[in-house]
Amino acid sequence: MPLPQPVTPPPHRAPRWWLLCGGLLAALTTHAAGEVVGGQTAVWVGRFGGAVDDWRDVQIKPELAKNRFGYRRWDGVDALEVHSSASMSLKARPLAVDLDATPVLCWRWRIAAPIASANLQQRQGDDYAARVYVSFKLPDAALGWGLRTQLRLGRAIWGPDLPDAAVNYVWDNRHPVGTEQANAYTDRAMMVVLRSGDADARQWVVERRDVKADVARLFAAGAQPVQLAVTADTDNTRETAHAGFADFHFVPATQACQFPS
Repeated sequence: MPLPQPVTPPPHRAPRWWLLCGGLLAALTTHAAGEVVGGQTAVWVGRFGGAVDDWRDVQIKPELAKNRFGYRRWDGVDALEVHSSASMSLKARPLAVDLDATPVLCWRWRIAAPIASANLQQRQGDDYAARVYVSFKLPDAALGWGLRTQLRLGRAIWGPDLPDAAVNYVWDNRHPVGTEQANAYTDRAMMVVLRSGDADARQWVVERRDVKADVARLFAAGAQPVQLAVTADTDNTRETAHAGFADFHFVPATQACQFPS
């Protein structure tokens, strides 16, 4: 399904996150929960050595150069690889995961190097060597009049599938691990710094995040995930980035991640 065509924005510039999510969900046509392994022990949503049909290329805006994505066996790991050069596009898939049963998202990622001039506090620096998006539908009780109006405007412009909120897990260049703040373009996306700087670059590192707890703290309890996306992002700084992602799966809070050996 093609992305929506650009339209004239309202007097204030439509946030880039709206551009991203509107185009992203318009491009995704199925809502699969992923592969369940071992009797509900893990819900796999990104096993790149096998079937990858649920992951789609998504271009944010026609005028932006696209990243280059590919699949490869990388230092013993079946991975999704991305090269970014003054560019921005994503690989994305829909989600229908029960966060009450499996609230923890596990994955592996790596970067070649952080983006030297990035700064998540500024729009011109809103780039990341690696970035994982989880977008959500919020419960009705969390949607006040002002937010409903904001979302209604966004959906009138970018389509009815625009999600209510997003948590972005990022590999930053300068801010401390644990930094949490609104995206430079919109408070409907919260940035969470999981890695920062060069110390862990050029190797696979493992992440484990309680997504249910994160979205409850940053937005509202009871939110439901609707999409997962990954990228390296360099369109603002005009720099380059090279990253990899692997083994996305959800597990119960009391259970270890299940990375292939």
